[in-house]
Amino acid sequence: MTEVQNFTERVIANIEKVIIGKRSTIELAVVGLLCQGHLLIEDVPGVGKTMLARSLARSLGCSFSRIQFTPDMLPSDVTGVSIFNQVSREFEFRAGPIMAQVVLSDEINRATPKTQAALLEAMEERQVTVDGVTRPLPKPFMVLATQNPIEYEGTFPLPEAQVDRFLLRLRLGYPVADDEIRVLERQQFQHPLNDLLQVVSVEELTAVQEAVKEIFVSPALKRYIVDLVNQTRQHGEVYLGASPRGSLALYRTAQARAAMVGRDYVLPDDIKALAVPTLAHRVILGPGARLRDLSQQQIIEEILLGVVVPGGDPTKGMSTSS
Repeated sequence: MTEVQNFTERVIANIEKVIIGKRSTIELAVVGLLCQGHLLIEDVPGVGKTMLARSLARSLGCSFSRIQFTPDMLPSDVTGVSIFNQVSREFEFRAGPIMAQVVLSDEINRATPKTQAALLEAMEERQVTVDGVTRPLPKPFMVLATQNPIEYEGTFPLPEAQVDRFLLRLRLGYPVADDEIRVLERQQFQHPLNDLLQVVSVEELTAVQEAVKEIFVSPALKRYIVDLVNQTRQHGEVYLGASPRGSLALYRTAQARAAMVGRDYVLPDDIKALAVPTLAHRVILGPGARLRDLSQQQIIEEILLGVVVPGGDPTKGMSTSS
């Protein structure tokens, strides 16, 4: 797993030239990249959500596009539209901004549910269908969506089917004072993003994404993942728990986290570290939880405390060639 570890260190170090003091969030973003997943970044304006997406695209040498969602936006503004060419007397497809390798869906919850739904097929099946014609999206393909806190005016809650398609939910948060001073100093003359260079290739990315799938997960840890997800469905304060897609998300991200530190097997700590970012946004709280001011994160943390962590050798069952 040395190649995965080396790959992730180069990408993280490069992004840290722009995003200061947020290594844990950057690591989660790279986990999502290794798992070929999409990220939902929920935070207030101005903390670096757009810069994180741009830095990631620059580091990989991928094409990048930004979609600024507004209430009057139409689905065709995202996927593209067919326009009649009077010279050739045929319809021509004009690709929308979704036809990029890294797509920033900025303030996604400011668009109406109809427009938000334009992303569903793209995120799950890596294709878009316009006027009955299905077109594949470029590889790799990753959506980084930003969302304002729901209490802000002029926002629409994301449909459950949309939220469930995001592998991870991240929060950047405000920087500490020393890091904010470093931000001021680095941007005195120009933005550090202007000098950011590509540090890995798309071919390397494809190779490490395949390597992550080989990480061993013991039967006991597979049961642990399923038990955690099952508890979200049975918790008294939860109206709707995580789906099997949540189990897959926790399984895949745990594999990626193990590979990032050079291990070829998953530990319970990998699963526990990723339970909140992979499961919390998939849980819909019941009325009682809202009255008690409980958050989705608190529910997942409570479940982690209540489910027995499996013991034994996490490498048991691996072949000698692993």
